[in-house]
Amino acid sequence: MDNTAPLFFYGYTIMTSFVDKVTITVKAGNGGQGAIAFHREKYVAAGGPDGGDGGRGGDVIVQVDPSMSTLMDFRYKRKFTATDGMPGQGKRCSGKDGEDVILRVPKGTLLRDKATGAIIQDMSAADRFVLAKGGRGGWGNKHFATPTRQTPHFAKPGLPGEYREVVLELKLLADVGLVGFPNVGKSTLLSVVSRAHPKIADYPFTTLFPNLGVVYVGVHESFVLADIPGIIEGASEGAGLGHDFLRHIDRCRLLIHVVDVSGSEGRDPIADFDAINAELAQYDADLAGRPQIVAANKCDLLPPGSTALADFKSYVEKKGFPVYEISAAAHQGLQELTYAAAAMLRTLPPVTVYEADYVAPEVKLGTADDLAIRREDGVWLIQGDWLDRLVSRVNFADYESRMYLDRKLREAGVYDRMEAMGLADGDTISIAELEFEYYS
Repeated sequence: MDNTAPLFFYGYTIMTSFVDKVTITVKAGNGGQGAIAFHREKYVAAGGPDGGDGGRGGDVIVQVDPSMSTLMDFRYKRKFTATDGMPGQGKRCSGKDGEDVILRVPKGTLLRDKATGAIIQDMSAADRFVLAKGGRGGWGNKHFATPTRQTPHFAKPGLPGEYREVVLELKLLADVGLVGFPNVGKSTLLSVVSRAHPKIADYPFTTLFPNLGVVYVGVHESFVLADIPGIIEGASEGAGLGHDFLRHIDRCRLLIHVVDVSGSEGRDPIADFDAINAELAQYDADLAGRPQIVAANKCDLLPPGSTALADFKSYVEKKGFPVYEISAAAHQGLQELTYAAAAMLRTLPPVTVYEADYVAPEVKLGTADDLAIRREDGVWLIQGDWLDRLVSRVNFADYESRMYLDRKLREAGVYDRMEAMGLADGDTISIAELEFEYYS
């Protein structure tokens, strides 16, 4: 959602655009090539191999920035690439690591995999997260020296960095959400109980983006209140502005349902109350059961002798919701409402943190014919794109992980091809950071 308008946040006005959902692509840096070099120094005979390792590719890191309240920084720039690691050098000098790319986001941003929609990370639970890991640097030829192979003329290329297509989705971190039809007085209520200064006018959809304010109910007690743009019938199906902003009440622990009981817009308060709750339930069944306080607003506009307020209270209270009579414009009944909200918040669980449910897809294996296989100084070297992707997920310190790699190589026919090329029991095979002897 992208609505160009002033953004009011905690009482400060920031001229910007409110952006709360964007798709980006990120690419971590590739690892640097290992070096092939030999030590040469006067009076030092047979110095041996001293090629250094390649540098690690830079990571793409997501970091929470408390000063941000929108994803505006991603409105125009959508592709982010970290730098590659530098190649290794002689004298056992490792290449320089690639520089990381830091993506700053507001707290409460969800990172989703574009293809599956699965949650990779909820940035309300972490301040820093590595979204794409840089590739490991290749080994220099210093690693391949043995008593029988004293001058290895080969090194390893670096592994590729991770590539991701990610959806950034901002869900505001607010304790209490104000919901209700347009022009029922939500923005006015927010402005008089907090430091926020939302735009207030006498026409529908004055509020074009969520506004946040801090409500203080004591010296050491406060809560964050969010004014969600007016929801109308059909909002859960995309009508009006509500569909775009309903996500921002997903985390709210408590809802304050503001209803115009005076009928100043020619609407029926009871019908409005039922219609909004129906839209919330249709958008997310969990919202229907969210704790809710009903604020009967504009009580000061009721004509003498009207039974509208009494009828409304009777109807709502029978459904189990507490009702507070207020007039946001006249500053009536606000202390009772905010104190009731604070008291209810003390009994409710903390703000929702979404668990990551993203599962990395299985690497699509190629065939042995897709790999470059050669023998250098008695060592079999295997290289290829799909093998690099497979190796990047292998923990070589773990036995089961190594056996998984061995099984996949057999399934792809790699060993069969190598045996046809002359591979024999006891020969050394080198893959990425692993060097092992082959036995059929």
